[in-house]
Amino acid sequence: MGFFSSHYKYLHKVLLRDGIISSCLFVIIILFFSLPVYATPVYDRVMQVIAPDTITIVGETHQRAESVDLFQSLIDDYLQQNNCLIVALEIASNQQSIIDDVVRGKAAVSAIEIAPIIDHPPFRALIDNLVRMRSNGACLELAAIDAGIEEKTGRDEWMAAELAEKVSQGPVLALLGNLHALKKIDWDMAMTNESPYVAEILISQGYRINSFAQIWTDSDCDRHSRIVSADEPEATVMINSRLVALLNAFETKKASDTIDGIILWECG
Repeated sequence: MGFFSSHYKYLHKVLLRDGIISSCLFVIIILFFSLPVYATPVYDRVMQVIAPDTITIVGETHQRAESVDLFQSLIDDYLQQNNCLIVALEIASNQQSIIDDVVRGKAAVSAIEIAPIIDHPPFRALIDNLVRMRSNGACLELAAIDAGIEEKTGRDEWMAAELAEKVSQGPVLALLGNLHALKKIDWDMAMTNESPYVAEILISQGYRINSFAQIWTDSDCDRHSRIVSADEPEATVMINSRLVALLNAFETKKASDTIDGIILWECG
């Protein structure tokens, strides 16, 4: 129980001496302080599916600081359980050697080339934190999995292949754009000839995929997150209005066919 354990007896004595609370109430307070820092439904839902031989994709709208903070906290939580983890980011694979140099202290994070649509200060800070954690002994691998501009293979095919190779080495946690996390899209073939996204490709190949989309309310406010189960009608409405609506595709009938859950950022 960390810091609080050394103060239990003292706190109990003071509170009972002053007649402030009963023993029962004291127990409730102790239980409250004993809860894990990240004991929330969002963390619980994602953390419970990260496991060996699985790829867990956390989708995002790029350049959102909340997304990076959430992703960093998931990594911290998982590694604190004495586990190993492969962290995959939407950075071109040709930058892997530079990332490795950063880990060895031979290059700075600023030397890594990141697509402008993805790059922002919190994302760079995430990489810097992961490198520092690795240097301090964390059982962590940082993998760049995106296709470079020079690659002729489609981005989703490329990223799927990179993730498939990594998952044989340990559990994978990936931060990708929301659309890459979609497990199934009912394309309108009269309008498009689009190919499946990363999650759908990997599922078709027999891999165990967990995917979560992050969706933000439009309001400019102090946002908090909550998990929306894919089985809830609310999830289907959000997937269709926020993601499928961007595509030449038919609406999904069940969000659970497309995603495992939605992390909704809203005012509150």
